[in-house]
Amino acid sequence: MSKTDTTERDMAEAGEQLSTAPVEDLGGGGGPTLGVIGWARWFWRQLTSMRVALILLFLLSLGAIPGSLIPQNSVDDLKVRSFKEQHDVLAPIYDRLQLFDVYSSVWFSAIYILLFVSLIGCIVPRTWQFTRQLRGRPPAAPKRLTRLPAYTTWRTEAAPEEVREAALALLGKGRFRAHTTGDAVAAEKGYLREVGNLVFHVALIVMLVAFAVGQLFKSEGGKLIVEGGGFSNTLTQYDDFKSGSLFSTDELAPFSFKLNRFTGTYETGGPQRGTPRTFEADVTYSTGDGVRKKSVIRVNEPLEIDGSKVYLISHGYAPVVTVKDGKGRQVFHGAVPLLPIDNNITSTGVIKVMDGYRDKTGKKVQLGFPAFFVPTYAGKGQGQMFSQFPGLVFPALNLSAYQGDLRVDGGLPQNVYQLDTSKMKPFKDAGGQIFKKTLIPGETMTLPGGAGSITFEKEIKEWASFQISQQPGNGLALAGAVAAIAGLAGSLFIQRRRVWVRAVRGDASTGGLTVVEMAGLGRSESAKLPEELADLAAALHSVAPTAPEADEADERAEK
Repeated sequence: MSKTDTTERDMAEAGEQLSTAPVEDLGGGGGPTLGVIGWARWFWRQLTSMRVALILLFLLSLGAIPGSLIPQNSVDDLKVRSFKEQHDVLAPIYDRLQLFDVYSSVWFSAIYILLFVSLIGCIVPRTWQFTRQLRGRPPAAPKRLTRLPAYTTWRTEAAPEEVREAALALLGKGRFRAHTTGDAVAAEKGYLREVGNLVFHVALIVMLVAFAVGQLFKSEGGKLIVEGGGFSNTLTQYDDFKSGSLFSTDELAPFSFKLNRFTGTYETGGPQRGTPRTFEADVTYSTGDGVRKKSVIRVNEPLEIDGSKVYLISHGYAPVVTVKDGKGRQVFHGAVPLLPIDNNITSTGVIKVMDGYRDKTGKKVQLGFPAFFVPTYAGKGQGQMFSQFPGLVFPALNLSAYQGDLRVDGGLPQNVYQLDTSKMKPFKDAGGQIFKKTLIPGETMTLPGGAGSITFEKEIKEWASFQISQQPGNGLALAGAVAAIAGLAGSLFIQRRRVWVRAVRGDASTGGLTVVEMAGLGRSESAKLPEELADLAAALHSVAPTAPEADEADERAEK
């Protein structure tokens, strides 16, 4: 056997069981053909290997990217609908790939289920192997300590038994697991590295479980509320509502709140003019005990009530308008929310008069007014009617008018912010064009032919859109994330290492002195291991110092 083979064998013996990673049996070529059970075992070994677990974790991270970049149905239906209207080609493709519902898609679920199984298959055998290592003892010293990466030796007058006893006490104080085996003391340290490794993988499982719990038992809904309006946490009060398959509406927390006032402030000058500075919703809420409290909801600062969180997600303006018929009777009065289409809150929507209006013949007719609102109007002749600033500096409302059937009584769902003109006719001006007018607060648009009027009142309210969510797995996910970071830090910064101290009585060539050898081996190369061994050797040397005869012999040998 060559010297290289002997060295490799000694290193393998010394480093035995420094890792709990399962040993892959690659097998030899030319073996028998695998049957069904053999292929099943091979597939299971591949699935539960650390390599495949890392690949699945990477795929899970990649799969989350479209969930962050593409609007999701579970977060904002309005953004999804807007995206589909703007991208006629991409939207059908995204729908087929379930990119608007990434976290509940089949392919994303398959990835995290496989990752869940893979992690369990990795952790269970490693845990048993690590438990056996803790119950066992560090292995005996290799025959040739000189071939280990960290090594030192000296000769002393102390007896071998005294040296081994002192080494055992010294290593024990250094929190090594140590015992005497033969003519040497074997010690090991750094078990927390493997503990950290196992904690990291268990934490990943906890996070996956938390994600599954959150998807199965979650509830999420949206509600747009105009200043002065309120919300009660019942299913019928939501504008849109989605929940997990195991969620029951009986689990909705009993609470309600009222939007007293919404406050939005913006930068008024400089290069950042129009940049939002403050978004605050002043609310009054009450829980099941009937006690009323006040609170302020801000972006990323939700209101927490009985396990539910109320998030502020968007806002806009709701001009107050009054509609009268041809006889001057009021048929509609209220604030109409309009949806922003740009950062300066240029907004669009529809004012719908569904009941109470009759034309000059006495026939019941419905009215529709497509609306275009700007909080800061540049004025006529100053380009297109788009807002110059998001604050209410010079508000203006552009209206056109239609009459007929709004098609709201047919039982089919309809977008409240759009007007279906298939059964409606526009009012015409003197030139035969669609009748329209731009109003400022306090002005009135009189419809042609004595059909009535619509007034843009001086009061302009603001609205806020809230997301009310109940995510039971969030606390578990947070605990898993903290544990994963702690475990990863332990597995990266704690080094698993072994130290051996051999003390034997020398022969005539050493003058009968005791020969002390110390060597160390780490799971991975580290500059700290030689330093640690040097400190241990210095401490042991103070108990068993180098014999004077050994120093004189060394000096003669050098001469």
